[in-house]
Amino acid sequence: MAFKILVAEDEEITLENVVETLTEEGHKVSGTKDGLEALDLLDRHKFDLLITDIKMPGMDGIALLEAVKEKYPETEVVLITGFGSIGSAVDAMKKGAYDYIAKPFDLEDLALRVGKIIQQKTLRKENLALKTYLGMDKKVSIIAKSKSMNDILTLIEGIKDSDCNVLLTGETGVGKSLLAKIIHFTGKRQNMPFLSVNCATFTEELLASELFGHERGAFTGAVRTKQGLVEIADTGTLFLDEIAEMTPNLQAKLLKVIEEGEFFRVGGTRPIRVDVRFIAATNQQVKSAITEGRFREDLYYRLNVMEIFIPPLRERPDDIAPLGEYFLRKHLPKSNKKIKGFAKEAMNILKDYSFPGNVRELENIVERAIILEKNNVITPESLPQGIKAFHIETIDPHNIKSLDDISREYAERVLELFGGNKSKASEALGISRTSLWRILKEEQATDPD
Repeated sequence: MAFKILVAEDEEITLENVVETLTEEGHKVSGTKDGLEALDLLDRHKFDLLITDIKMPGMDGIALLEAVKEKYPETEVVLITGFGSIGSAVDAMKKGAYDYIAKPFDLEDLALRVGKIIQQKTLRKENLALKTYLGMDKKVSIIAKSKSMNDILTLIEGIKDSDCNVLLTGETGVGKSLLAKIIHFTGKRQNMPFLSVNCATFTEELLASELFGHERGAFTGAVRTKQGLVEIADTGTLFLDEIAEMTPNLQAKLLKVIEEGEFFRVGGTRPIRVDVRFIAATNQQVKSAITEGRFREDLYYRLNVMEIFIPPLRERPDDIAPLGEYFLRKHLPKSNKKIKGFAKEAMNILKDYSFPGNVRELENIVERAIILEKNNVITPESLPQGIKAFHIETIDPHNIKSLDDISREYAERVLELFGGNKSKASEALGISRTSLWRILKEEQATDPD
């Protein structure tokens, strides 16, 4: 996304170099050598970022900062300062400057700092929109009717003034990512960035680059320095989904960030300081993974300052109806249909279903039903045939199957439906390819042949 940047710098060579560098980064950049002219440009045009030297003719950078923060508080300000003016730059930070950079400075370092500011401004806008959409103080209580979920929300309310790391556990699709957002948006860092990454979707090398970034030339294809999610999430929260899939080598690097608040980019030699809160999630038995040597015990205890177990949807049927209504409201605007709710027969089928894919599967079912439904309520005809089949099977007292058996059979049917394509099947089931592979592997392991 291109941002509008104004550079105020009285040294012509420095001004030209900064404008050229940031323009090459894809931004719309204007430049001026005079503080008063800079203020005039700010009065006539909206800028996302102002980069200004402290010492300039007409109006100095400190006076310009004060004017900008009074008139245009949404415009971030970065000060350029000589060595002898660093004290003034630090004082300016107290007046609302986002950052300062001392001369002589590296243009690539400046571009990285600008990139971080822009990313955080974008994330804050997205987070505000997400927070408003979720309506944390209203809608969450509406979609959590069961005692177990209300107990969890009470617990989250109790830690809202804490900065502790949290470990969310439970089956795939129970709503761990939603709870991570609730924890962030009701906590002390709610106005700071919230980022997330699924550790199961990357190779070790790609996940390392995604988390910690890399320096230019660190590997083939690294044509420029890249910031990682840990760096971008500074002052905010990073949600690590399926953390048990992270390799021990990366676990060690993550532990260093948690314990020491610093890390190295891939190929880097300079430590980078950050202040990040971590929320992690897994659908695995972590203690078994520790015993098997797949997960570091010290990392577990660093993340497990507060562990929250989220029960599967089948154990909290009271949440099915309100969740169904919530997902109906969420997806209905995209359909241009006027569906008022669920027919009683359809809701009864949903309530009797075991939901091996949990909340994520329910959302997929509701979204599919909206597309197919031709009436003003969701009817049984719009629900997948498999749900009604499972509904019939589970009420036969002479043919009660274990939930593991149901999960395996259902996964097999979906896989067959997609012609053996595991990527499409796992996407439809709302689980990762790793989780699908594990379900199918368990079947093979129990096969006496």
